[in-house]
Amino acid sequence: MIENLRMKKAEILMNEWGKQKIPFLFIIDFECKEPIILRLDQVEASQIQYQFRSTGNTWSSPASLPSSIQFEIEPIDFFTYQMAFQKAQNAIFEGNSYLLNLTFPTPIQTNLSLYQIFQNSTAPYRLWMKDRFVVFSPEPFVKIENGQIASYPMKGTIDADLPAAEAVLMANQKERAEHATIVDLIRNDLNMVAQKVSVERYRFLDRIETNRGNILQTSTKIVGEVGEEYHQSIGTILRKLLPAGSISGAPKKKTVEIIQSAEPFDRGYYTGVMGLFDGEKLDSAVMIRFIEQQGAQKVFKSGGGITAQSDVMEEYQEMIKKVYLPFVSQSKMLTV
Repeated sequence: MIENLRMKKAEILMNEWGKQKIPFLFIIDFECKEPIILRLDQVEASQIQYQFRSTGNTWSSPASLPSSIQFEIEPIDFFTYQMAFQKAQNAIFEGNSYLLNLTFPTPIQTNLSLYQIFQNSTAPYRLWMKDRFVVFSPEPFVKIENGQIASYPMKGTIDADLPAAEAVLMANQKERAEHATIVDLIRNDLNMVAQKVSVERYRFLDRIETNRGNILQTSTKIVGEVGEEYHQSIGTILRKLLPAGSISGAPKKKTVEIIQSAEPFDRGYYTGVMGLFDGEKLDSAVMIRFIEQQGAQKVFKSGGGITAQSDVMEEYQEMIKKVYLPFVSQSKMLTV
Protein backbone atom coordinates (compact mmCIF):
# COMPACT_ATOMS: atom_id res chain seq x y z
CA MET A 1 0.00 0.00 0.00
CA ILE A 2 2.63 2.53 1.09
CA GLU A 3 5.73 2.08 -1.02
CA ASN A 4 9.24 3.05 0.08
CA LEU A 5 12.73 1.66 -0.18
CA ARG A 6 13.00 0.32 3.37
CA MET A 7 9.72 -1.56 3.10
CA LYS A 8 10.78 -3.00 -0.26
CA LYS A 9 14.03 -4.27 1.30
CA ALA A 10 12.03 -5.74 4.19
CA GLU A 11 9.70 -7.47 1.72
CA ILE A 12 12.64 -9.03 -0.15
CA LEU A 13 14.26 -10.17 3.10
CA MET A 14 11.04 -11.77 4.39
CA ASN A 15 10.55 -13.54 1.05
CA GLU A 16 14.11 -14.88 1.19
CA TRP A 17 13.85 -16.08 4.79
CA GLY A 18 10.42 -17.50 4.02
CA LYS A 19 11.80 -19.57 1.14
CA GLN A 20 14.47 -20.93 3.49
CA LYS A 21 11.88 -21.39 6.26
CA ILE A 22 13.98 -19.30 8.63
CA PRO A 23 11.88 -18.14 11.61
CA PHE A 24 11.70 -14.37 11.99
CA LEU A 25 10.01 -11.57 13.92
CA PHE A 26 8.54 -8.54 12.14
CA ILE A 27 7.51 -5.16 13.56
CA ILE A 28 6.19 -2.78 10.91
CA ASP A 29 5.13 0.80 11.63
CA PHE A 30 1.90 2.35 10.30
CA GLU A 31 3.54 4.16 7.38
CA CYS A 32 6.02 1.33 6.66
CA LYS A 33 8.94 3.73 7.06
CA GLU A 34 10.90 1.82 9.72
CA PRO A 35 10.18 -1.93 9.40
CA ILE A 36 12.10 -4.17 11.79
CA ILE A 37 12.80 -7.72 10.57
CA LEU A 38 14.84 -10.01 12.84
CA ARG A 39 15.68 -13.69 12.79
CA LEU A 40 14.23 -15.25 15.92
CA ASP A 41 17.63 -16.60 16.93
CA GLN A 42 18.98 -13.02 16.84
CA VAL A 43 16.28 -11.36 18.97
CA GLU A 44 17.89 -10.17 22.21
CA ALA A 45 15.49 -10.58 25.12
CA SER A 46 17.19 -7.71 26.93
CA GLN A 47 15.98 -5.37 24.15
CA ILE A 48 12.83 -6.97 22.70
CA GLN A 49 10.40 -9.40 24.26
CA TYR A 50 7.25 -10.78 22.68
CA GLN A 51 4.46 -13.19 23.49
CA PHE A 52 2.08 -14.02 20.65
CA ARG A 53 -0.39 -16.41 22.21
CA SER A 54 1.69 -19.46 23.20
CA THR A 55 4.89 -18.40 21.44
CA GLY A 56 7.42 -15.95 22.84
CA ASN A 57 10.77 -15.23 24.43
CA THR A 58 9.48 -13.88 27.76
CA TRP A 59 11.19 -14.79 31.00
CA SER A 60 9.30 -17.15 33.26
CA SER A 61 8.41 -14.90 36.20
CA PRO A 62 6.54 -11.57 35.75
CA ALA A 63 8.23 -8.35 36.79
CA SER A 64 7.24 -7.37 40.31
CA LEU A 65 4.63 -4.66 40.83
CA PRO A 66 4.52 -1.90 43.45
CA SER A 67 2.08 -2.45 46.31
CA SER A 68 -0.01 0.51 45.14
CA ILE A 69 -0.34 1.10 41.40
CA GLN A 70 -0.90 4.56 39.94
CA PHE A 71 -2.64 5.00 36.59
CA GLU A 72 -3.96 8.46 35.75
CA ILE A 73 -4.91 9.70 32.30
CA GLU A 74 -4.86 13.17 30.77
CA PRO A 75 -7.07 13.04 27.66
CA ILE A 76 -6.99 15.80 25.09
CA ASP A 77 -9.75 18.36 25.54
CA PHE A 78 -13.04 17.76 23.76
CA PHE A 79 -12.69 20.83 21.52
CA THR A 80 -9.39 19.59 20.07
CA TYR A 81 -10.90 16.19 19.37
CA GLN A 82 -14.02 17.78 17.89
CA MET A 83 -11.98 19.79 15.38
CA ALA A 84 -10.22 16.66 14.08
CA PHE A 85 -13.49 14.69 14.12
CA GLN A 86 -15.19 17.36 12.01
CA LYS A 87 -12.35 17.31 9.51
CA ALA A 88 -12.63 13.54 9.24
CA GLN A 89 -16.40 13.53 8.94
CA ASN A 90 -16.34 16.32 6.33
CA ALA A 91 -14.12 14.09 4.21
CA ILE A 92 -16.72 11.35 4.56
CA PHE A 93 -19.58 13.67 3.59
CA GLU A 94 -17.55 14.76 0.55
CA GLY A 95 -17.29 11.13 -0.55
CA ASN A 96 -13.55 10.76 0.01
CA SER A 97 -13.93 8.07 2.67
CA TYR A 98 -16.60 5.75 4.03
CA LEU A 99 -14.86 4.85 7.27
CA LEU A 100 -11.91 6.57 8.92
CA ASN A 101 -10.05 5.48 12.04
CA LEU A 102 -9.26 8.63 14.05
CA THR A 103 -6.69 8.37 16.85
CA PHE A 104 -5.08 10.60 19.48
CA PRO A 105 -2.32 10.43 22.09
CA THR A 106 -3.25 10.50 25.78
CA PRO A 107 -0.49 11.32 28.30
CA ILE A 108 -0.61 8.99 31.31
CA GLN A 109 0.93 9.11 34.76
CA THR A 110 1.91 5.75 36.19
CA ASN A 111 4.49 4.32 38.56
CA LEU A 112 4.89 1.28 36.30
CA SER A 113 7.65 0.78 33.76
CA LEU A 114 6.96 -0.36 30.22
CA TYR A 115 8.47 -3.72 31.14
CA GLN A 116 6.24 -4.15 34.19
CA ILE A 117 3.21 -3.42 32.03
CA PHE A 118 4.35 -5.93 29.41
CA GLN A 119 5.07 -8.72 31.89
CA ASN A 120 1.76 -8.38 33.74
CA SER A 121 -0.57 -7.84 30.77
CA THR A 122 -3.18 -10.45 29.89
CA ALA A 123 -3.60 -9.68 26.17
CA PRO A 124 -3.05 -12.46 23.60
CA TYR A 125 -0.45 -10.42 21.68
CA ARG A 126 2.23 -8.56 23.61
CA LEU A 127 5.43 -6.80 22.61
CA TRP A 128 8.00 -4.77 24.54
CA MET A 129 10.85 -2.72 23.07
CA LYS A 130 13.20 -1.37 25.69
CA ASP A 131 12.76 2.37 26.38
CA ARG A 132 10.47 2.70 23.35
CA PHE A 133 7.00 1.17 23.70
CA VAL A 134 4.81 -1.67 24.93
CA VAL A 135 1.83 -3.21 23.12
CA PHE A 136 -0.89 -5.45 24.55
CA SER A 137 -3.15 -6.08 21.59
CA PRO A 138 -6.43 -8.04 21.49
CA GLU A 139 -6.68 -7.93 17.68
CA PRO A 140 -5.12 -10.49 15.32
CA PHE A 141 -4.02 -9.19 11.93
CA VAL A 142 -3.56 -12.31 9.79
CA LYS A 143 -2.79 -15.94 10.53
CA ILE A 144 -1.50 -18.35 7.89
CA GLU A 145 -1.42 -22.09 8.48
CA ASN A 146 -1.83 -25.16 6.26
CA GLY A 147 -2.28 -22.99 3.18
CA GLN A 148 -5.12 -20.92 4.66
CA ILE A 149 -4.99 -17.23 5.54
CA ALA A 150 -7.40 -15.77 8.10
CA SER A 151 -8.03 -12.18 9.18
CA TYR A 152 -10.05 -11.00 12.16
CA PRO A 153 -11.06 -7.32 11.83
CA MET A 154 -12.27 -5.88 15.14
CA LYS A 155 -14.77 -3.00 14.90
CA GLY A 156 -17.53 -1.92 17.28
CA THR A 157 -17.03 -1.15 20.96
CA ILE A 158 -19.23 -0.63 24.02
CA ASP A 159 -18.84 -0.44 27.78
CA ALA A 160 -19.61 -4.02 28.85
CA ASP A 161 -21.00 -2.86 32.18
CA LEU A 162 -23.85 -0.87 30.63
CA PRO A 163 -27.37 -2.39 30.90
CA ALA A 164 -28.00 -4.89 28.07
CA ALA A 165 -24.62 -3.92 26.58
CA GLU A 166 -24.42 -6.89 24.22
CA ALA A 167 -27.87 -6.29 22.73
CA VAL A 168 -27.27 -2.55 22.44
CA LEU A 169 -23.98 -3.06 20.60
CA MET A 170 -25.35 -5.68 18.21
CA ALA A 171 -28.39 -3.51 17.37
CA ASN A 172 -26.54 -0.20 16.97
CA GLN A 173 -26.93 0.92 13.35
CA LYS A 174 -23.71 2.93 13.27
CA GLU A 175 -21.68 0.02 14.69
CA ARG A 176 -23.31 -2.44 12.28
CA ALA A 177 -22.53 -0.24 9.29
CA GLU A 178 -18.95 0.37 10.46
CA HIS A 179 -18.35 -3.34 10.91
CA ALA A 180 -19.84 -4.22 7.52
CA THR A 181 -17.63 -1.64 5.82
CA ILE A 182 -14.44 -2.96 7.36
CA VAL A 183 -15.37 -6.56 6.60
CA ASP A 184 -15.87 -5.62 2.95
CA LEU A 185 -12.48 -3.86 2.94
CA ILE A 186 -10.66 -6.84 4.43
CA ARG A 187 -12.35 -9.22 2.00
CA ASN A 188 -11.06 -7.05 -0.85
CA ASP A 189 -7.58 -6.98 0.71
CA LEU A 190 -7.44 -10.77 1.07
CA ASN A 191 -8.57 -11.16 -2.53
CA MET A 192 -5.27 -9.52 -3.55
CA VAL A 193 -3.26 -12.37 -2.01
CA ALA A 194 -5.63 -15.34 -1.71
CA GLN A 195 -8.24 -17.44 -3.52
CA LYS A 196 -11.73 -18.48 -2.42
CA VAL A 197 -12.08 -15.66 0.12
CA SER A 198 -15.15 -15.95 2.34
CA VAL A 199 -16.58 -14.86 5.68
CA GLU A 200 -16.42 -17.84 8.03
CA ARG A 201 -17.88 -16.19 11.13
CA TYR A 202 -19.57 -12.80 11.13
CA ARG A 203 -19.66 -10.25 13.95
CA PHE A 204 -18.98 -12.26 17.08
CA LEU A 205 -18.32 -10.74 20.49
CA ASP A 206 -15.06 -10.47 22.40
CA ARG A 207 -14.99 -9.40 26.06
CA ILE A 208 -11.92 -7.50 27.27
CA GLU A 209 -11.41 -7.02 31.00
CA THR A 210 -9.39 -3.99 32.12
CA ASN A 211 -8.50 -1.93 35.15
CA ARG A 212 -11.04 0.72 34.06
CA GLY A 213 -14.00 -1.56 33.48
CA ASN A 214 -14.87 -4.11 30.82
CA ILE A 215 -15.28 -3.66 27.07
CA LEU A 216 -17.25 -5.59 24.46
CA GLN A 217 -15.99 -5.56 20.88
CA THR A 218 -17.20 -7.26 17.73
CA SER A 219 -14.98 -9.20 15.32
CA THR A 220 -15.38 -11.21 12.10
CA LYS A 221 -13.29 -14.10 10.77
CA ILE A 222 -12.49 -13.95 7.04
CA VAL A 223 -10.55 -16.75 5.35
CA GLY A 224 -8.91 -17.53 2.02
CA GLU A 225 -6.47 -19.97 0.41
CA VAL A 226 -2.83 -19.01 -0.23
CA GLY A 227 -1.44 -22.49 -0.85
CA GLU A 228 1.23 -24.56 0.88
CA GLU A 229 4.07 -22.58 -0.75
CA TYR A 230 2.92 -19.20 0.56
CA HIS A 231 6.13 -18.82 2.56
CA GLN A 232 8.06 -18.15 -0.65
CA SER A 233 6.24 -14.80 -1.01
CA ILE A 234 5.47 -14.09 2.64
CA GLY A 235 6.90 -10.56 2.52
CA THR A 236 4.91 -9.67 -0.59
CA ILE A 237 1.70 -10.94 1.01
CA LEU A 238 2.24 -8.77 4.09
CA ARG A 239 3.23 -5.69 2.07
CA LYS A 240 0.07 -5.89 -0.04
CA LEU A 241 -2.14 -6.04 3.06
CA LEU A 242 -0.62 -3.00 4.79
CA PRO A 243 -1.66 -0.85 6.47
CA ALA A 244 -4.27 -2.87 8.36
CA GLY A 245 -7.74 -1.92 7.19
CA SER A 246 -9.30 -1.90 10.66
CA ILE A 247 -7.07 0.98 11.81
CA SER A 248 -7.05 2.99 8.59
CA GLY A 249 -10.37 2.88 6.75
CA ALA A 250 -11.97 2.67 3.33
CA PRO A 251 -11.02 3.34 0.64
CA LYS A 252 -7.63 2.75 2.16
CA LYS A 253 -5.24 4.97 0.17
CA LYS A 254 -7.34 8.13 0.30
CA THR A 255 -8.34 7.53 3.91
CA VAL A 256 -4.70 7.27 4.99
CA GLU A 257 -4.08 10.68 3.41
CA ILE A 258 -7.01 12.15 5.37
CA ILE A 259 -5.75 10.56 8.59
CA GLN A 260 -2.34 12.14 8.13
CA SER A 261 -4.02 15.52 7.67
CA ALA A 262 -6.51 15.22 10.54
CA GLU A 263 -4.35 13.67 13.27
CA PRO A 264 -2.00 16.06 15.09
CA PHE A 265 0.71 13.46 15.81
CA ASP A 266 2.87 10.77 14.24
CA ARG A 267 1.46 7.28 14.82
CA GLY A 268 4.86 5.63 14.47
CA TYR A 269 4.59 1.94 15.34
CA TYR A 270 1.11 2.45 16.80
CA THR A 271 -1.45 0.75 14.50
CA GLY A 272 1.35 -1.00 12.64
CA VAL A 273 1.57 -4.80 12.66
CA MET A 274 3.74 -7.26 14.60
CA GLY A 275 4.13 -10.97 14.25
CA LEU A 276 6.32 -13.95 13.60
CA PHE A 277 6.92 -16.69 11.08
CA ASP A 278 8.05 -19.88 12.83
CA GLY A 279 9.23 -21.64 9.69
CA GLU A 280 5.83 -23.11 8.86
CA LYS A 281 3.01 -20.83 10.01
CA LEU A 282 2.56 -17.11 10.54
CA ASP A 283 0.75 -15.28 13.33
CA SER A 284 0.42 -11.52 13.64
CA ALA A 285 -1.51 -8.73 15.35
CA VAL A 286 -2.48 -5.10 14.89
CA MET A 287 -0.47 -2.87 17.22
CA ILE A 288 -3.29 -1.31 19.20
CA ARG A 289 -3.41 -0.76 22.99
CA PHE A 290 -0.07 0.98 22.75
CA ILE A 291 2.01 2.93 25.27
CA GLU A 292 5.03 4.88 24.05
CA GLN A 293 7.88 6.35 26.07
CA GLN A 294 8.49 9.95 24.99
CA GLY A 295 11.36 11.19 27.15
CA ALA A 296 10.09 11.20 30.73
CA GLN A 297 6.45 11.04 29.57
CA LYS A 298 4.43 7.93 28.76
CA VAL A 299 1.75 8.34 26.09
CA PHE A 300 -1.14 5.98 25.38
CA LYS A 301 -2.39 6.08 21.78
CA SER A 302 -6.01 5.13 21.06
CA GLY A 303 -8.96 5.87 18.78
CA GLY A 304 -11.92 4.51 16.88
CA GLY A 305 -13.74 4.35 13.58
CA ILE A 306 -15.61 7.40 12.29
CA THR A 307 -18.55 7.12 9.86
CA ALA A 308 -21.23 9.51 8.60
CA GLN A 309 -23.44 8.30 11.48
CA SER A 310 -20.87 8.87 14.23
CA ASP A 311 -21.64 11.03 17.25
CA VAL A 312 -18.66 13.14 18.28
CA MET A 313 -19.19 12.77 22.04
CA GLU A 314 -19.61 9.00 21.80
CA GLU A 315 -16.43 8.69 19.74
CA TYR A 316 -14.51 10.91 22.17
CA GLN A 317 -15.61 8.74 25.09
CA GLU A 318 -14.70 5.56 23.21
CA MET A 319 -11.20 6.87 22.58
CA ILE A 320 -10.80 7.50 26.33
CA LYS A 321 -12.37 4.16 27.30
CA LYS A 322 -9.65 2.36 25.36
CA VAL A 323 -6.94 3.88 27.56
CA TYR A 324 -6.45 1.09 30.08
CA LEU A 325 -4.19 -1.57 31.53
CA PRO A 326 -5.23 -5.22 31.13
CA PHE A 327 -4.43 -6.06 34.74
CA VAL A 328 -7.58 -7.90 35.72
CA SER A 329 -6.21 -9.36 38.94
CA GLN A 330 -4.86 -6.01 40.05
CA SER A 331 -7.96 -3.96 39.20
CA LYS A 332 -8.80 -3.01 42.78
CA MET A 333 -5.34 -1.57 43.27
CA LEU A 334 -5.45 0.81 40.35
CA THR A 335 -6.47 4.45 40.49
CA VAL A 336 -7.76 6.52 37.60
